[in-house]
Amino acid sequence: MRLLAFSAEERLRWGALLEGEVAELSAVMPYVDLAALLAADALEEACAALDTAPRWPMEAVQVLVPLPQARLFCIGFNYPKPNPLGGQVAAPAQISVFLKHQDALVPHGAALRPPEISEQFDYEGELAVVIGRGGHRIARENAMAHVAGYTVLNDGSVRDWQAHSVTAGKNFWESGSWGPCIATADALGDPAGLRLRSWVNGRLVQNSLLSAMFFDVPAIIAYLSTITPLRVGDVIATGSPEGTGATQSPPRFLRSGDHLAIEVDGVGRLENVVG
Repeated sequence: MRLLAFSAEERLRWGALLEGEVAELSAVMPYVDLAALLAADALEEACAALDTAPRWPMEAVQVLVPLPQARLFCIGFNYPKPNPLGGQVAAPAQISVFLKHQDALVPHGAALRPPEISEQFDYEGELAVVIGRGGHRIARENAMAHVAGYTVLNDGSVRDWQAHSVTAGKNFWESGSWGPCIATADALGDPAGLRLRSWVNGRLVQNSLLSAMFFDVPAIIAYLSTITPLRVGDVIATGSPEGTGATQSPPRFLRSGDHLAIEVDGVGRLENVVG
């Protein structure tokens, strides 16, 4: 099941994304939003309610970010990258984490806001994990039981600002995006076998299996939950593979009018235009 937050006829709603339409589960279930659905551990109930939910054609809805109040954890340098001197950059010894603010992200279909102060506006296609069961000091071998599902995230980055402050470079207003939906974990199994691809103006720029991660999803969950208890609805972006604008020769950063698409097999396709 692929869960979606949306608005239609000036009302906030949520439901499940089907072929060419949305089943409005919020019309037949008591949960106010997707966060409440996850908190109630009611995914099986939602699946059972699909047959009775009213349907909306996709052209009649506006897609919203799935979890607007979520805490956003992002993992840095988690895929092999080429070394300018030859070969690959060595794998890091430890996981690197930073936080992203919701104001830095827009939904699927919305315009990305280029930073007027910089010409180094970059994209980073990533798989993001949605926590469905909270916990503190979660053991690696138990970590996948805490996953509700997955979504797609564009970790928009302003590279020259990132060079002196990761927090600044990763949190420019409306510089990134996420969605359009949350694909439930039961439908996907182990995400390691999935492939992530990104395109700029139709040109393939990122193409990697998620198994290429240095630190996999269980390792990341165990690490983060050691720092702080994870909560239902937390979102963890797992890092971006080779192919971002800064790694191309010469660098090719985003410009006004560019179309960006990021897709993860079985999870969804996130599309935005640079404003």
